[in-house]
Amino acid sequence: MQEPTAHAHLKTVEIYTDGGCVPNPGPGGWGAVLLYNGKKKEMSGYEPDTTNNRMELMAAIKAMEALKSPCRVKLHSDSALLINAFTQNWVAGWQRKNWMKAGNEPVKNPDLWKRLIELSQRHRIEWIKVKGHAGVQYNERCDQLATAAIQQAGR
Repeated sequence: MQEPTAHAHLKTVEIYTDGGCVPNPGPGGWGAVLLYNGKKKEMSGYEPDTTNNRMELMAAIKAMEALKSPCRVKLHSDSALLINAFTQNWVAGWQRKNWMKAGNEPVKNPDLWKRLIELSQRHRIEWIKVKGHAGVQYNERCDQLATAAIQQAGR
């Protein structure tokens, strides 16, 4: 597939994200690694009362918010929910159904999904699923960053 010329000038940034809680729900952390042109930026954060899914979404949000201009993004995550929501177009269905899933059940975390949708319109994103805890270098690093954020806050 040929790239539209309007996007030809965009920088390509690789982003790895992870989030988690101990226990779930409970104290949570997220981590992100951004790679561009041989440079690496690591980010992390903490929330005292949250869920695994919120932290997975927050990692992607914070990483994309750190980008100073529109970019071509390759976002790697071990969260099937995050990746599938975009690659299988679940978010479009949720929006059409006023943030309801099949069975008339409300979508959890619509505040974060809305932020992600807004960011995904600014950037050109390729959503890539990676296997968690399988030796993927930067995914493992994101897990370490998220875990460290939880541990530091717990001191």
